Amino acid sequence: MASGADCVIIDLEDSVDPESKVIARNAARSFMESGARVLLRLNGAGTPWFIEDLALCKSSGILGVVVPKIESAAELGRLQQSLAPETVVLPLVETAKGVVNVGAIAEALGLGRLVFGSVDLCLDLGIQTDDDEHELAWYRTAVMLASRASRLPAPVDGVFLNLQDNPGLARASKAARRMGFGGKLCLHPSQIENVHIAFSASSAEVDWAQQVLRAAQSAHGAFRFEGRMIDAPVLERARRLVSRD
Repeated sequence: MASGADCVIIDLEDSVDPESKVIARNAARSFMESGARVLLRLNGAGTPWFIEDLALCKSSGILGVVVPKIESAAELGRLQQSLAPETVVLPLVETAKGVVNVGAIAEALGLGRLVFGSVDLCLDLGIQTDDDEHELAWYRTAVMLASRASRLPAPVDGVFLNLQDNPGLARASKAARRMGFGGKLCLHPSQIENVHIAFSASSAEVDWAQQVLRAAQSAHGAFRFEGRMIDAPVLERARRLVSRD
């Protein structure tokens, strides 16, 4: 909680072995009742722990729920009926069926944003990747397009598994930002700084954006700046860069 993360997810699913599910759930309840404000990652709807996880969602301290392996809008709707109306839901798109139905999933009411579950998706599809994960580009694009088409905030990219490879994490985070993602899941506090840097506008980008906006004040319509044409979409990008900073 003191790491500088934008939000903390308590994971009751993949990070906890079956014998420890009850212990983990009780620990999460105590932690939230102590005043912690967190997201809660539930066990899947088909597991024996799901109903008790849902009951925990009524505790104070819940900012929202991260739901694994969502595969349809109907499945998401059934889940939301069991939650308080104000509960923000972040569905993990991490199966073949979830990717196929991601457009309909993104249209559901009450969503915070989509989350890309790269590790489980690789398992489901039998995909093997290196750290660059070029094989997942199409699937990331599908999640990004569905998010934008449904006017959701930019989705969150999946984890980077190699905790020792900070340069690799930086490259992966920058690539996700270039694809339109708005953040990245972290596995360890040591990853947070690189992710924050990658998803923040650099000083050079902000300087460029400020210069473009100043030049636009005396321009009428499209104009040339440093050899490039500047029109309405480029101006909007400059405005967003300045506002992100």
